[in-house]
Amino acid sequence: MVSLRVNGKSLSAKGASTILESARKAGIDIPTLCYHPALPPGGACRICLVEEESTGRLLTACNTRVEGGMSILTDTQRISTARQRMLELIFARHPVDCTICEAANTCRLRLYAARYGVSGGELPRRGELLPITDANSLIHRDYSKCIGCGICVRACGEVQGAAAVEFIGSGPRYRPAATFDHPLDASECELCGLCVSLCPVGALMEKPSIHHGLETRRVDTVCPYCGCGCDLELRVAGERIIGARAEAPAAWNGVSLCAKGRYGLGFVNHPDRLGKPLERTAEGWQERSWDWALEAIAERLRRILDESGPSAVGILASAKSTNEENYLMQKFARAALGTNNVDHCARL
Repeated sequence: MVSLRVNGKSLSAKGASTILESARKAGIDIPTLCYHPALPPGGACRICLVEEESTGRLLTACNTRVEGGMSILTDTQRISTARQRMLELIFARHPVDCTICEAANTCRLRLYAARYGVSGGELPRRGELLPITDANSLIHRDYSKCIGCGICVRACGEVQGAAAVEFIGSGPRYRPAATFDHPLDASECELCGLCVSLCPVGALMEKPSIHHGLETRRVDTVCPYCGCGCDLELRVAGERIIGARAEAPAAWNGVSLCAKGRYGLGFVNHPDRLGKPLERTAEGWQERSWDWALEAIAERLRRILDESGPSAVGILASAKSTNEENYLMQKFARAALGTNNVDHCARL
């Protein structure tokens, strides 16, 4: 442990921690665009600049390790001016179309521009508008809005382990892309959406969520697919699920979800989803009540058991039910019906 001072406040921090980590643990806010605690620090955006009081040096807080006796200032006029200049440089390559951008109020660049009084028009426009790339059905890429933070590259390589995204080009054409600039669905990309969920601006967007409005609340739940039990947060607008994200509180899966967990929840609000039991009759499918359906199933099971015995009955469980519900299903089959003919749709 080492001792340091931040804005005159004495702190103790682990020697391997950074200024940013130590300050945030003490409740001191330092703005960042390229930082995420699940990724190695990048130091690309320079928005996290702080001042070393003894020397006057400006340091990037996200990747500068703490040292004993340090005295750090995070909110001086000099620092505020430096952050303004960095934001102005970023906006020189960034379209100022915040009113129609899907990222809207979730965009951290827009948040910091408002905080530091940057309109986006302080410097002449540099660079060029790039075509929107969205050949696949899940990820919408608008690299005209990319700020070069590198979060997508680091997330893909360091967390997901796919290394499907890298930086290409130089100068104004410097941007992330799949290897050899191939379409995502023709690359090593697993379409897990991790890069999209961590992008601080509107360069990467979840295509299924576009034009579904802004979320009104978030609901913590468990992914309904495989048995891993990933925790996730549902993004809800009204009573409609418009997306899902990881990083639920104390989630064992951290920031990661597979493509199904992140993009496969459209069935919940799908108009073709059955909401009531249906009975097949000579006139076609007829809606029935749940009480009627349960009584009809019980009566038919009794008749089959009486006529043909338990071996004539089979139970098929569902991968979209919880482990506890599937346990009860197999127990009902074995203990109540007397059959071991139990299977699960995920195995078929």
